[in-house]
Amino acid sequence: MAEAPMSCDCFVSLPPGSRDDHVIFGKNSDRPRDEVQEVAHYPAASHPLGSMLECTYIQIPQVEQTHAVILSKPAWMWGAEMGANDQGVCIGNEAVWTREPVAPGEALLGMDLVRLALERGDSAWAALTVITGLLEQHGQGGQCREDPEPFSYHNTFLLVDRNEAWVLETAGRLWVAQKITEGVKNISNQLTIGTEVSAEHPELRSMAQAQGWWDGEGEFNFSEVFSPENPPARMELAKKRYKGGTELLQQHDGSVTAEVMMSILRNKPSGICMDSGGFCTTGSMVSILPRDTSLPCIHFFTATPDPSRSVFKPFVFSDCSTPVPRVVSPQFGPEDPIRKQPRFQSQVDRRHDLYKAHQEALITMETNPGLTTYDILRELESQCLTEISAMLSGEIPGEELGDLFFDSVDTEIKFYQ
Repeated sequence: MAEAPMSCDCFVSLPPGSRDDHVIFGKNSDRPRDEVQEVAHYPAASHPLGSMLECTYIQIPQVEQTHAVILSKPAWMWGAEMGANDQGVCIGNEAVWTREPVAPGEALLGMDLVRLALERGDSAWAALTVITGLLEQHGQGGQCREDPEPFSYHNTFLLVDRNEAWVLETAGRLWVAQKITEGVKNISNQLTIGTEVSAEHPELRSMAQAQGWWDGEGEFNFSEVFSPENPPARMELAKKRYKGGTELLQQHDGSVTAEVMMSILRNKPSGICMDSGGFCTTGSMVSILPRDTSLPCIHFFTATPDPSRSVFKPFVFSDCSTPVPRVVSPQFGPEDPIRKQPRFQSQVDRRHDLYKAHQEALITMETNPGLTTYDILRELESQCLTEISAMLSGEIPGEELGDLFFDSVDTEIKFYQ
C-alpha cells in the first residue's frame, strides 16, 4: 500500500527573530482530509485524590490540579494536535519514525501527551518533563487515525513559553531535547536534533550502543543514530518541506509577527499548507506570547481546513471566557465507533457548526467566483491583528477579551449564511 503524504509543521520565533518582544508560535496540522478538527476550551479544575483519567485508549492516574487549556484536536480523540494553556505554554507535535520500532497495542498517543503536558505544565520545560515522565510510565502507541487500517508512530514536539522553546524528539520511551533561546526554529516529520543535545533520557546512549547503532566513540549525533535506515516516504517528503519552512522563517528573521506566521502556514508551494491526495491541513494555530507578563497571550485558531481558505480567530484566556459550542463537535458516548470493539468499524458525522458553514461556503464560492465573502473575512482578520498589535504595544487600551473567540466564530458563520 502506497504511503500517504501525511505531515505537520511547527514553527517558533523568539527575539531577536521576532519583530517585537514576543515569542511567536505556529503549527499546521495535516491529517486525513475528512477528519474534523474541533477547538475546545477546558477550564482549570481540581480532581479528587486517586482519581483516574480516561485518555484516548488507556486510563492513567489524574493529578490534583489541571490548568485551563484551549485545544485544536481531531474530534474523535481525547488528545490534541496543538494547543495552549493559561500559563503561557504552547505545544504542537509531529509524527516521526525511528530505528526503535513502534510498540504494538494501545498506549498514550502523542496527541494525548500534548494535552496532558498543557494541563500539567506551567512552563515549556515543565511540560517537557510531564511528557518524558509519562513516556517512561505508560509508553506511546495506538491507532493514530479514525480508520481500522493500522497506523501508528512516535512523536516529536515543539514546546514554547514566553522565554524559551524546547524541541523534544522521542523513540519509544527514549528521548532527547534541545533548548532554543533565540531566533527561529521549525520542525517537521523527521529527527532534527544532532549533536546539540540539552537533555536526554539517561539510558539513551547505552541503548544505542546495545543495539549496535552507535559505537560509543566520538560525538553522539541523535538524528544520525536513531533515524531509520529505510525511512517511510512521508519522512523523505518532509525533508523538502522542512527546508522550505526553514527558508521562509529565515527570510523573515528579525521581523516575524503573527501575520508573518499565518502567511507561512498558508504557503502552498512549499507544501506547508498541504492539499495532497487523502490528506490536507485540517487545522492551524498561531500564538503571540509577549515577554512582558503583564500582557495577555493571544492564540489564533482556524477550526476549519486549509488556512489559505480559512480565517484565524483570536482566543484569550479569561475568568469569563464565553463558551463557543459552534466549534465543538457532537458527542456520541458509548455508541462512538472509537468506544466499540473492534474500533473504527463505522463512521459518524463529527462536523461542528462552523465546519459545516465553511464547507458549504467553499462550495458556493467555487461555483460563484465573484463572491467576496472570503475577502471580507480576511480583511476583518487583518483589522483584528492590527488592533491586537496596537493593544499589545500600549497604543490602545485593552478591553474585555473573553468574548473575542465567540464573537469571531459567530461573525464568520453569519457571513457564510
